[in-house]
Amino acid sequence: MSLHDKAKAAISNARTSLLELSHDIHAHPEIGYEEFYSSAATAKVLKEAGFSVEANVAGLATGFRATKGTGALHIALCAEFDALPDVGHACGHNIIASSSVGAGIGLAAVADDIDATIVVLGTPSEEGGGGKIDMINAGVFDDIHAAMMVHPWPTERLEATCLAVDHFDVTFVGKEAHASAAPWEGINALDAMTISQVAIALLRQQLVPGDQIHGIVLEGGSAANIIPAKVIGRYMCRSVTAERLAKLRTRVKACFDAGALATGATVHYEEIGNPFSHMVSDVDILAHYRTSAEELGRNFSLDDEGAAKPTISTDMSNVSLVVPSIHPLIAIDTHGAVNHQPEFTASCITPSADKAVIDGALALAFTGIDTARDAPLRNRLLKRTAQ
Repeated sequence: MSLHDKAKAAISNARTSLLELSHDIHAHPEIGYEEFYSSAATAKVLKEAGFSVEANVAGLATGFRATKGTGALHIALCAEFDALPDVGHACGHNIIASSSVGAGIGLAAVADDIDATIVVLGTPSEEGGGGKIDMINAGVFDDIHAAMMVHPWPTERLEATCLAVDHFDVTFVGKEAHASAAPWEGINALDAMTISQVAIALLRQQLVPGDQIHGIVLEGGSAANIIPAKVIGRYMCRSVTAERLAKLRTRVKACFDAGALATGATVHYEEIGNPFSHMVSDVDILAHYRTSAEELGRNFSLDDEGAAKPTISTDMSNVSLVVPSIHPLIAIDTHGAVNHQPEFTASCITPSADKAVIDGALALAFTGIDTARDAPLRNRLLKRTAQ
């Protein structure tokens, strides 16, 4: 029996557990750093498959590290399981967790044959926060030679353009007053936000391609006849590199400072979680993934045609700058829906989604095997931790 066949048999034997895990996580959506049910359910499947599971990794209550094998090459599969507010698993992290677990089980079946240690990491809070970055900072990736995962998407793509991003809250503080009897006694924090939003809208005309700004108002006042004294907005800035992102943040901050200056309000900034970097995919590992996915009938015609890559942000990007990594997009049928829509949430527990769980597990497992057996690539990866 070939190594691919051995991995495939192990994944096939775990098929029921993997699909049950995907549906179970989907039915229990939890936001970042609060994925207690999903983390425990994911770790449970790995324990039952013979993995040694370490909980509370990097001081994260929902982070874990599951290990099997003792070989020289350490291959990590990243299992995300957090959901989005209101729309649940509209990015398909239930599929991500289950496919990574499946790949781990498949690779564990051949770990001795490929002289590898297989690590499945439960990585909290990808939707802002950045659990993988917490893990990088805590040294969890220090002994990893290659890291992989697949992400559900409406189309099949080898990679996305992963933009650097940061998240922050902006709070304007003014002064209450009666909006009719004595508005001049107030300082309107909502006006400060409005001026800032107009300034940002005008700034967009001069943004360098690849720079993006998104935001919402979380708190805009308490009553129409009270001059708003406190207004809070939540914003994201994105750019193609961390260096460009820093320059964009300076320009965006000037817009908020202008709102404060014009109205007399004060402005405060609070950073949320960790900044995400841009991503650099490992081309050699990605080539093995393509071959493996095509073996399963997946098609990358959009990549071959040079179609524009989707733009997203992920803390897997930060991993890619310290560990050779891949983050391909695996297609599910969405009937026109895109990620972060309720319709995409519904698409993540369909037969097509279930197929993506198994195909994703197989493709990642085959990629791990072929990476381990590719002598030049293996040697390059092992040099990362050589002293």
